[in-house]
Amino acid sequence: MNFPRVEKLPEYAFNQVIALKTKAQEAGEDIIDFGMGNPDGPPPAHVVKKLEEEIKKPGNHRYSVSRGIPPLRQAICAWYRQRYQVDLNPETEAVACMGVKEGLSHLVLAISKPDELVLVPSPTYPIHQYSVIIAGSRVHPVELAPGVDFFQKLEQAVRQTHPHARFMLLSFPHNPTTEVVDLAFFEKVMALAAEHDLLVIHDFAYADLAFDGYRPPSILQVPDAKARAVEMFSISKSYNLAGWRLGFLVGNPAVVQALAKIKSYMDYGIFQPLQIAAATALAGPQDCVAKIVETYRRRRDVLCDELTFAGWEVPRPKGTMFVWARMPEKYQKMGSLEFAKFLLTEAKVAVSPGVGFGPFGEGCVRFALIENEERTMQAVQAIARIL
Repeated sequence: MNFPRVEKLPEYAFNQVIALKTKAQEAGEDIIDFGMGNPDGPPPAHVVKKLEEEIKKPGNHRYSVSRGIPPLRQAICAWYRQRYQVDLNPETEAVACMGVKEGLSHLVLAISKPDELVLVPSPTYPIHQYSVIIAGSRVHPVELAPGVDFFQKLEQAVRQTHPHARFMLLSFPHNPTTEVVDLAFFEKVMALAAEHDLLVIHDFAYADLAFDGYRPPSILQVPDAKARAVEMFSISKSYNLAGWRLGFLVGNPAVVQALAKIKSYMDYGIFQPLQIAAATALAGPQDCVAKIVETYRRRRDVLCDELTFAGWEVPRPKGTMFVWARMPEKYQKMGSLEFAKFLLTEAKVAVSPGVGFGPFGEGCVRFALIENEERTMQAVQAIARIL
């Protein structure tokens, strides 16, 4: 049978590593897994308690609202006002979604045209490029790497692509490269977008996960950014709630309403107790987030410092829950997929190959900081032995 849309999707490069990892685990081997960015810590106790309370109410088990219940949208807007001094209308400028993957996929489907070019960083989180492919549009990759002037590359792509792109996807702090930007960067992006009539979609999933005094800016802090920008956030990482599948889109009302409209045809909304508990997370005390960030900082320090001590120089990132590492020079010819297999087979350590994040990801691997310090040290010792 022929399924043209599905056939456009390449096989995940990660699948080969996952298959090897699963086989090894089934054979009883202990694999230290830095592959998927899947938080391993417990959710905040007060948020879980709220969920338990709401589950017991019969009315909360009926169909919900696809765009998000009013208390959640109000909490989202209050969160932005408190953190970024950005005013949002909960009725027109905020919509809940089932995590960034669902929200972004439906958003791109709602606003894109068949075969049009969309500017996407490379490497990048896979759904950033695959959402474009699923929607029937074409990805124009823009190189994002340490030492590369990404804005210059982006500006060149905007000016040189024909037909011109109508929108771009960005995400900072960035997965997988961990690159970060300041507000001045977003000011330049919005000026470029205004000059060329572009929409900007910013995935802000790692807004909270920043270290060493760095504070990630929101693109909506740029004056008049709502005229042509939207931003997505996920509660997955900040609150250890990845399995809840809950995020949101805010910003330009026309774009927000486009997502709300297409979602009204696709789903009946997120389980209402989850939405109420998510509102509690956003509106409640944020010391739980600080503790989660500190956990990732400690793991980052152990991994980066010990790998560097072992001869594999890996700089400390300022954001995200990942470490992006250029492979040692002697292994560059192997390629990131084979190198990831090598680490898994010989060191019993699972990482994500850079090529799985796009063509400019080759030559690197990504570590997710989801193992505790003791396990991380054990992994580094195993890697040191084989390198």
